[in-house]
Amino acid sequence: MHGFTDAEVALGRVADVEKAARARSGWYARYLWAFAAGQLVLVPIAVLWHGFASAMAFGFVNMVLVTGLSLYAARQRVVRRGFGVKHGVIVGIWAAVFVLTVTLGNTAFANSPAFAAAAALTCALPLATGAWLEMRRSS
Repeated sequence: MHGFTDAEVALGRVADVEKAARARSGWYARYLWAFAAGQLVLVPIAVLWHGFASAMAFGFVNMVLVTGLSLYAARQRVVRRGFGVKHGVIVGIWAAVFVLTVTLGNTAFANSPAFAAAAALTCALPLATGAWLEMRRSS
């Protein structure tokens, strides 16, 4: 019977770790889905409401969302290789879209519920796309 070399054993362990990471990395898809859902509330507040009450409501909802997502992410033990870059790209695209839609919503499309709805979906799209891709990779 042929014995395994140290290298073969090490490669087997690496494969096992990769498989476990893939199986346990579904948390990131749930994170992104929650972040996307938050856009359906945050963007209309940012675009349709004005004044102090709007700023307070936006700040509170955003604080709850970010705190919840941060606590959830901090409890996760597994991240796949390339996670930082992937997360940076997704959040960077979301941030650019968010800034653009809020700027347009407060200037060219002020008080437009139709724009607010479209903007909310547009801001959720990069996050939902990232979640969908992550779900495909995790399975």
